[in-house]
Amino acid sequence: MDLGLSGKVAIVTGGSEGIGRAAARSLGREGARVVICARRADVLEDAARRAADETGAEVVPVAADVRRAADVERVVAAAVERFGRLDILVNNAGTSAARPFESVADEDWQDDLDLKLFGAIRACRLALPHLRRAGGGSVINILNIGAKQPGAASVPTSVSRAAGLALTKALSKEAAPDNIRVNAVLIGLVKSAQHERAWRAAGGAGTLDEFYAELLRQRAIPLGRVGEAEEVGDLIAFLASARAVYITGVAINFDGGSSAVV
Repeated sequence: MDLGLSGKVAIVTGGSEGIGRAAARSLGREGARVVICARRADVLEDAARRAADETGAEVVPVAADVRRAADVERVVAAAVERFGRLDILVNNAGTSAARPFESVADEDWQDDLDLKLFGAIRACRLALPHLRRAGGGSVINILNIGAKQPGAASVPTSVSRAAGLALTKALSKEAAPDNIRVNAVLIGLVKSAQHERAWRAAGGAGTLDEFYAELLRQRAIPLGRVGEAEEVGDLIAFLASARAVYITGVAINFDGGSSAVV
């Protein structure tokens, strides 16, 4: 199926590993040119090089911290200066910070909101004029299932992600007259470098596959396996594509059926 992404230009925040890197590869395979950003320049440059080699696409790394307004401005400017347009924004930057409510200090709340919510807000604000100039486009916010179904000891992430869900719905209605679609993907248990770091931090007992098997047992996922980042990347490419032109304002659970809400 031709997704109609050839020649399009995308920005993927948090693009150095995991879902962000997979999204860059999926978009690149479909002919898009991609700018990826993340904080660690060395990891980011390696990710861009690998994605370009694997897909033949032009993948440009821009080291940036989306918590800083000036950095977000620099990323958007780099994409437009390099390629002359912008069609797709994937707001993926963020980490999972989940702890009991009373253990989260004000500065932790602020850091999480700056990274996950305000980073996306600033990127959207800067991207919208360029998407409008291109005749329309797509914004895809990567959240998690806690945005719809927060649990105990799930803050600050569940709160910042719920705000991202509200941003998605509100902006989808406001941007629709300009042919700009805004959707979200809510992630459940998906293989990632973040999970691998958690495994190593816990002492690296057993194998990584055994670690994922235990997470799978704890989550009781109906499909019976852990999701792959590449599968999320393909969903992102579809939502950004000409094949999804009548889809906006939705939040798709990517969780193997584990969530109790739709």
